[in-house]
Amino acid sequence: MRDNLPAADQEVIRLLEPHGLLILGSLKLLATDRVPTLSGDRTANSLLMIGNAGSSMWRPFTRSPEYGDGKPEPLDRWSRRIGTDIAEKLDGKPIFPFDGPPYPPILSWAARTGRVAASRIIISLHQQFGLWHAYRFVLVLPDVGDVDTSKSGLRSACLDCIDMPCLDVCPVDAFDGEHYQVGKCVEFLGVNKKSSCRVQGCKARRVCPVAKEFHYLPDHARFHMDAFVDTRWHPKTGHD
Repeated sequence: MRDNLPAADQEVIRLLEPHGLLILGSLKLLATDRVPTLSGDRTANSLLMIGNAGSSMWRPFTRSPEYGDGKPEPLDRWSRRIGTDIAEKLDGKPIFPFDGPPYPPILSWAARTGRVAASRIIISLHQQFGLWHAYRFVLVLPDVGDVDTSKSGLRSACLDCIDMPCLDVCPVDAFDGEHYQVGKCVEFLGVNKKSSCRVQGCKARRVCPVAKEFHYLPDHARFHMDAFVDTRWHPKTGHD
């Protein structure tokens, strides 16, 4: 199947595969998109959303020097190294979600790819990977393969979900279908370090019936939950 792809797409996939990363969406850039100018003062025409599906990048990441060096933000540093290297090989430039403020409009770009829709717990719902995907960086390129510019908005699978289990299982009712009360979530996780949410990942996310085969591995889920709490929870004062 890969052999049927344009050569440019095949090259991108070849560079991403060793790191457990893949293209989660693509789009043609608009004149209003503020992206870096490419070398030689060339105009960037295409944008690729790069990330992981499920725990596809977990093993490569845990074998990286960033994971084991004990320094802060290992995943961001790993993403920066990999993204910068791949962008250089493709004669493009990388954009990282964590660079800011101001931060790049990653989620707005993702919505324009036509691959994601809103969910009841705020996390974007990918058409193939459900709630189990994440954007590690964006590649800005002069052009790339066959970027589909005719995608329309994706219908959210949440609209066909009658039971809506994600709104019932959160121990602190942090979700109401339209909003996510971060403070409630952080306070609970900070105090209840052995809760299933803290150890296995967000219970509301795990109960979603869409793409359950892409659930994060336990160690992967715990890594993200620990990082989430560590950046927001202060034992003496509670959450920030």
